[in-house]
This record gives sequence, structure tokens and C-alpha cells, in this order.
Amino acid sequence: MATLTSVRPLTRTARFDLAQLGPNWYAAVMGTAIVGNGAAALPVRLPGLTGFGELMWGLATVALLVLVAARLVHLTRHRAVARGHLLDNPATAVFYGCPPMALLSVGFGTLVLGSRVIGTGPAVALDAVLWSVGTLYGLAVAAGIPYLMITRHRVSPLEANPTWLLPVVAPLVAAATGPVLVPHLPAGTPQQAMLYGCWALFGVGLSATLALLPVVLTGLVHSKLPVLALTPALFLVLGPLGQSTTAVHQLADAARPVVPRLAPAVLAFAELYGVAVLGVAMLWLAVAVTANLRARRAGMTFAMTWWACTFPVGTCVTGAAALARHTGFAGFTVLAAGLLVLLVAAWTVAAWGTLAGLAGGRLLAR
Repeated sequence: MATLTSVRPLTRTARFDLAQLGPNWYAAVMGTAIVGNGAAALPVRLPGLTGFGELMWGLATVALLVLVAARLVHLTRHRAVARGHLLDNPATAVFYGCPPMALLSVGFGTLVLGSRVIGTGPAVALDAVLWSVGTLYGLAVAAGIPYLMITRHRVSPLEANPTWLLPVVAPLVAAATGPVLVPHLPAGTPQQAMLYGCWALFGVGLSATLALLPVVLTGLVHSKLPVLALTPALFLVLGPLGQSTTAVHQLADAARPVVPRLAPAVLAFAELYGVAVLGVAMLWLAVAVTANLRARRAGMTFAMTWWACTFPVGTCVTGAAALARHTGFAGFTVLAAGLLVLLVAAWTVAAWGTLAGLAGGRLLAR
């Protein structure tokens, strides 16, 4: 569990140790990117909101570049450690779902936010690359980690926790972020292939989530959470709920010009599905918030798991915003705005804790 918390006492001689840099650190990129994407999705335009979104996209992009470089050093100098993280440590292996989601989130932000900064052409090209790499990476993880769980990892379904969802959420993120590329593809077969491919990704992610959620809930009821530091992971259940809601609405937008005969049915499905699933998400949000407040009173200190409070909430922001856009119901606009405030607060706490931990030698310290 050391890779989950990565917290050590303050020492004056502490130095960064990239051997400890696991894939869980990509959660910081995901959490930062989703703040910008959520701001861009909000159905009301507030003064400074666009600039704020662009700032968060810029921070996420820089964080991604720095983290990719650091991980390359990690994988080069500490191959045995990296191999152990993947093959022999199931608690760490599930976090390999984070890198593809970071790529997809930053790519989406590049197109919807960065195009005004770097131009539409470069933004489309960069998003296309990040979406392609992130999608292939995500599919490999969605198949590979369950395979390792079945054939190599020593795990028990009675000890399942929400981090088990991380490897299978990436296809849903790809399904939600891919449709914005459809208008930039040649009309006809390329656009149809992209649209149907995103629907297939939606099916992969949703089916895997439906298979795993009962296992996760059974594990939580049976074994509870093994350590306080894992309590923020309860927010991870929101990820596939909010992301699937976002995905069906993005797909409904893309269907209108590409397959107009299906567009009315797709939009109706998106609205009904979104209302039902977002309702479940809000119920679980109350559970997660209550559990984390209880954990804080019990002495839970900062760990990198606190980033779990960001990206999943952000997917609910984009899901609620999409519902507001398609239904015109003001209640969803209020909900999206309220969730964005919660997201920004969670991001601020997680970012401050991370920076303070790095500066004070409590994170990645040798």
C-alpha cells in the first residue's frame, strides 16, 4: 500500500526518489484537466470562466509533460520496480488505468480550450494523437489488468475496493472525448467509423463497470476499507457514472449530422439514461462525502489518494452540464455549477497537499 499513500515523515535530507513514482501520480493530471473541461462544459458563461478553464488546461498539459518525462526515467532506471508494480502488486497495478485517462482528458481540453491559445489546426492534431494513444492504452489496460487478476495477482473479491474500477473506466473516457473529433474528420465513412467506434468503447466500459461494481460493493461491505488513506477512493465509483452520462450526450451531439435517422432516439436515450444514472451518482456522492468527513475526524492525513476526489466529481460536472444543455432544465445547470464549486475546492486541497508534500519531503522522499 506504500504506493497509495507515499507519505513519509519530514526529513532535512529527503531527496526525490523516482523509484516510488507509480502510475497513481497521473491522477493529478486527470484531476487538473477535468477542472478545465468542467469549466468549459458549464452551460452558463461567467466572467473569467473561459480563461480559468484555459489556465487549468495549461497546468494539466505541463503536469502531463513533466510526469511523462519522470516516468520515462523511472521505467529506464527502475525496470524491476516498475515490473513489480504491474505484475506482482495488484494494489498498484490497478492505477495503470490513470495514464490513458490523463492523456484523453488533456487531449479533450486541448481541443475545447486550447484551440484559442494554439490554434484550431494544432489543437485538432494534438487531440487526435492523444486520443488515439490514450484509447489504445486504455483498451490494453482494460483487458490486461483483469487478465493479470485472473492469472497472476493474488486477490480476493471479498477484499475489492473502488480502485478496481480504474482499469475499466478509460474506454468510457475515450467514448466521451472522441465525439468532438468527429466534425474534424472527412464526411462519410471516417465520421461514421469514429462515431460507431466511440459507441463500442462506451459498451466496453459500461459492460465492464456493470460487472465490477457489484464486486466492489460486496468487498466494501465485507472487508471495509483496509486503511483510512483509501477512504477518498470511494469517490471513484462516481467516475463511470458521470463519465457514461457525459459520453451518451457527446455521442448524441455527434450523431445528429452523421446518422440523422438515429439522432432522435439517441438523444432520448441520453436524456433518460443521464437522469437515472446521475441520480445514482448524487446518492453515492453523499455516501462518499460522509465517509470522508468521518475519516478526517478519525485522523486521516493527506495522501495521493485524495486526488480521487477530483476527476470523478468532474465527470459528474460534465454529465450534469450535458443534461442541462439537452433538456433545458435549470435544475441541472444549478447542479453542474454546484458540483464545479465542489470540484475546484477538492482540486485546491489535493494540489496544495501535493505541493506541500513534495516541498516538505513527505512525497517521493528517499
